Amino acid sequence: MDVNRNAPVLAEAETCINAPVELVWQVQSAIESWPTWNRKVENVHMEGPLQPGTTFRWKSGTKIISVLREVVPSVRIGWTGETFGIRALHIWEFNGQDGTTHVKTAESFDGWLAKLLPGLMRKMLRDALKGAIASLKTECERRLKAGKA
Repeated sequence: MDVNRNAPVLAEAETCINAPVELVWQVQSAIESWPTWNRKVENVHMEGPLQPGTTFRWKSGTKIISVLREVVPSVRIGWTGETFGIRALHIWEFNGQDGTTHVKTAESFDGWLAKLLPGLMRKMLRDALKGAIASLKTECERRLKAGKA
């Protein structure tokens, strides 16, 4: 699975987290816990286990219905999502080495709203991805420092 590189809206973000990939995966893949460390996520409800085909419903400004499409522990997680006027593809990739983890996330938007307001949607998505990846970094490094890894 990959994002739609031809979509009207596409954004990416990446960072290096000073924590082992297993911890980073543990934090990111505990989807229902996102609101505890990502202030932009208001609530999440998983409708099954962490595996392709499982739906989760969440709110981040707007209500979103997502379906897990790819789950490769400590390597990659991806989902599709739909909300008002937008169809999204979102990927997170993790590459651990020597106790640190390089994280990259990418997301594409398609749909009538993305086509109508591509510049505004691109900025909003870019800011959201940067915020999410920064929050993930902060939480993982906090847990490692607190000995909660």
